Amino acid sequence: MSAVHAAPPPSRGGRPSREAAAQLGERILDAAMELMLDQGYGATSIEAVATRAGVSKRTFYHRFPDKAALVQAVVARVVERAGAPQPARATGPAGDLPSTTDALRQFLQEFGTHTLRAALSPQVLALYRLIIGESHRFPDLLRAVALSGGRARAVRSLVDRMQEHLPQMPPSQAEFAAQQFLQMLVSLPQLRAMGIGDAMSEAECEAWVTRSVDLLLDGIRPA
Repeated sequence: MSAVHAAPPPSRGGRPSREAAAQLGERILDAAMELMLDQGYGATSIEAVATRAGVSKRTFYHRFPDKAALVQAVVARVVERAGAPQPARATGPAGDLPSTTDALRQFLQEFGTHTLRAALSPQVLALYRLIIGESHRFPDLLRAVALSGGRARAVRSLVDRMQEHLPQMPPSQAEFAAQQFLQMLVSLPQLRAMGIGDAMSEAECEAWVTRSVDLLLDGIRPA
């Protein structure tokens, strides 16, 4: 994931503008993300990040107090960039609203497609490998993932939409269903993408989403 960085412009002294400060922070995050995802969390030092970004350690610490804060920002960036967009509300011909089941199915299908695509993106897979390989030695990695809130937001979105279409569904049941849906949607395709079996083709991923949606709806459909 290494990339060629243009040399930073020479410093003119004084306090940088707000725009320049933001660009500097982005450059540090770019460098940290490349190094961590390429070389690992343990092998990435603050010195290496500062050197790659073309900044002094003093400048680095002015923006990130320690390595834990840096990895939290890196994980948040990966999660945000890969985040699944919210599907539009379903409509039928000429703007008619579809049935409750059809509307929920359309939402779940679009949500599942975007979520699986995000989970199989190169940076998310690299982050997943990093967590599996190093989180037992560096708890900061798991803490950073928890603080990013990516899964919690996905669960909340699923729960809200299920309760919107199935108001009789208890919140605890909706949350359980959302957690299980995300697990069955992402777990095996990610493992196969990482080499545990053959990676799924685009057609297989599409079918996987559809079957996951069918299984969820069969499980939560009112008697």
